[in-house]
Amino acid sequence: MPAATTKADLIAVCEMDFAKLMDTLKEVSPDLAIRPFEDGVTIKDTVGHRAHWIDLFLGWWADAQAGREVHTPAKGYKWSDLKAYNAKLRADQADLAWSDARALLEDRHAALMALLSTVDDAALYGGPMTGGNGKWTAGRYAEASGASHYRSARKFIRACLRSA
Repeated sequence: MPAATTKADLIAVCEMDFAKLMDTLKEVSPDLAIRPFEDGVTIKDTVGHRAHWIDLFLGWWADAQAGREVHTPAKGYKWSDLKAYNAKLRADQADLAWSDARALLEDRHAALMALLSTVDDAALYGGPMTGGNGKWTAGRYAEASGASHYRSARKFIRACLRSA
């Protein structure tokens, strides 16, 4: 699926993929949500991870708009450190309840949609995102943190459901 290139397309793909993910989550019992699967990762971990990455994008956006330094992916980490960063995130979210992970994802999705509704195409796609890799637009980062992450989470969760 090609990346969105307009605000309207970005909102549509984020909403569509979020709805599909939420439908899939209806099939996940609380016990299944905390069962370790591939590499010890749980469905709860995956949901919490997706919520966190939306928060990262929202932070990058806020920092860029305020003229502050933008730390991508996170302060003290490079993109090559993602495995370690995500392991730390799982440890930090270890006590997060399944219901709280779902609520967090819903809340962060709503925050992403609220932001996207306030900006125009030029802000999202007019050039590289401040603090980014020099190529991706803010819209592309938003899609990666939203719709793309929803699709990969859904794929993982569907595999977990099949293997359970």
